[in-house]
Amino acid sequence: MLYLTIIGGAFITWLILAVLFTPHIPYHIEAEIDACSDHFLHVLESTCQTHLDEGNHVEILTDGDMFYPTMLEAIRNARETINMECYIFKKGDIGDAFIDALCDRAKAGVRVTIVMDAIGSFGAFRTSKKPLEAAGCRVAAYQPFTWYRLSRLNNRTHRELLVVDGTVAFVGGAGVADWWAKPTRGKPMWRDMMARIEGPVVSDIAGVLAENWVECCGEILTSPETYKGRHKVGSVAAFAVKSSPADRSTVSRVLFQTLVEAASAKVRVSTPYFLPDKAFRQAIQRTVTRGVDMTVIVPGTHTDQRWVRLASRRMYGQMLEAGMRIFEYERGMTHVKTLLVDDLWAVIGTTNLDNRSFEHNDEVNVAIRDAGVSARLMQDFDRDLSGSREITLRDWRRRPLWEKLIGSIAWILERQQ
Repeated sequence: MLYLTIIGGAFITWLILAVLFTPHIPYHIEAEIDACSDHFLHVLESTCQTHLDEGNHVEILTDGDMFYPTMLEAIRNARETINMECYIFKKGDIGDAFIDALCDRAKAGVRVTIVMDAIGSFGAFRTSKKPLEAAGCRVAAYQPFTWYRLSRLNNRTHRELLVVDGTVAFVGGAGVADWWAKPTRGKPMWRDMMARIEGPVVSDIAGVLAENWVECCGEILTSPETYKGRHKVGSVAAFAVKSSPADRSTVSRVLFQTLVEAASAKVRVSTPYFLPDKAFRQAIQRTVTRGVDMTVIVPGTHTDQRWVRLASRRMYGQMLEAGMRIFEYERGMTHVKTLLVDDLWAVIGTTNLDNRSFEHNDEVNVAIRDAGVSARLMQDFDRDLSGSREITLRDWRRRPLWEKLIGSIAWILERQQ
């Protein structure tokens, strides 16, 4: 028994060290490249294993009072299929509204397929699953708690996707919960956005969603109702980027780092969790040192993850010293996830600027090459900026002693958050 105890203790110690202290990958680009060039487009298509689709229509939906009614309307108008994947699905007014709409369409003969993450939707999955399945919906949990899945417990689907009739897709950072729709527990409504997309890229988004349905149920979605023809409905060029853990190197990290390092004039980032690892911080320093104007908006005191904010603030110094500007949003919790580069590229989706998104989660993003969409997102960014407080290098150096002490402990979250 003593030997078993020693072996068990040694294994647990090794597991903690392996999970928390695995060396970072020193990402960097091979050679300088211009984000506005045709060659850059070829690089992204090749490294992200995707292709640019012309002829899409993209509508930016700012905050839950815009995107939830639009999503629910699309569900209620569905005639063939509804495919949905979400990290967060919670009971409440919004959750009940989605359940009612999904159940109604399933009863009408629409094939409804739903994947919910077992951790992100913990506490609501079982109670939501019962009425949905009773109505005829197909519902599966991603990576549920079972002994044979322990090695992948840290891998979650962080995707928030909705595809209706194979022709309309919704992509962004919001799940299904009341805090995106109204003030809850005395706190302001969360700031977020979703994009409503039509056009050829919707078929690729449907394929991303199908990936985890295969993993959950073994069924490969093949019907013509799921994948529609690539008909052009607008003028926006975009491609879908699917990212899943693969030996720690993921496509989402390649996409974000390549875009930042290829910027020639301007980078704008909105992210709820800002924990760039050493390699990304060095990439930011290289970019700003070249004269690129880089500004980041992150949550302020309204954050839902206080420890993460402390760990994030610990890293501000070297980036502020390089010349990057950091603003903390003060009107509530901001959950917006956007990357804007050179007034041309816009990335929207589920990826945070942290190690969890880059190494552990299944993520999805849509990279858009369109000045009009970038300008529309810049309007939201500028409005958020007006409701934010800039953190200067002097402010950062004068932060309270207790924060400095706690931050020195919270650094451990850099590898996991």
